[in-house]
Amino acid sequence: MIDLHLIGIGSGDPDHLTRAAAAAMNAADVILLPRKRDAASDLIELRRSLCAAVLRGHTRVVEFDLPERGESDAYLDAVGDWHDAIAARWATEIASHLPNGGRLALLIWGDPSLYDSSLRIADRLRAGGMMLRVHVVPGITSLQALTAAHAIPLNTLAAPVVITTGRRLRAEGWPPAVDTLAVMLDGTCAFTSIDPLGVMIWWGAYLGLPSQALVAGPLADVSSTIVARRARLRAEQGWIMDTYLLRRSKGAA
Repeated sequence: MIDLHLIGIGSGDPDHLTRAAAAAMNAADVILLPRKRDAASDLIELRRSLCAAVLRGHTRVVEFDLPERGESDAYLDAVGDWHDAIAARWATEIASHLPNGGRLALLIWGDPSLYDSSLRIADRLRAGGMMLRVHVVPGITSLQALTAAHAIPLNTLAAPVVITTGRRLRAEGWPPAVDTLAVMLDGTCAFTSIDPLGVMIWWGAYLGLPSQALVAGPLADVSSTIVARRARLRAEQGWIMDTYLLRRSKGAA
């Protein structure tokens, strides 16, 4: 039996860890750290630094190469194939490092429940016959870090919020009957595709890290600033993680 612990680590800052997260890391037999083959070397360094700061006992840290997602117009099919490949890689690492079972941990940016597929990948292992118990340790999400950094509430009084992706915002526009959108996974600045009239934006990158960057204001005024700053930061750092909140004033359409 493998006990898989999916541990939310927020932005990767040790101060973002809960006590439960630190305890789960130290109780694990093995922590798997994925290496990406692109320029995002800082991401693996953040995980390494986190392990160095938190681990106090016998836990082994094992790195593995994360499969790359194929390029395809059929987005969901490409993601499904990618998740299959990741599940196969997890299975290989488990067979190699925990052949007799044990406690395995994976460190998840933000929280495993929000736009992360580790739970779906774990389901693939169980469907393939692996004896697997899944445990989730919640973490600080990028939306919590964003609203805290800007000192704003997520929602307006008694009103709903839609959490969506940049891809869907660009393709479908502003959803009906909501005044607040939280947008994630936006590599193309989809906020430039909507009517900015009456819209405020709160944007943040590298939330919770020393390199944190924030911009807020009327979308019509700061849109070009965010686009330019995001491009510059990505070029300087080699990677970027950002998210933003859009809020439309009542009566704007």
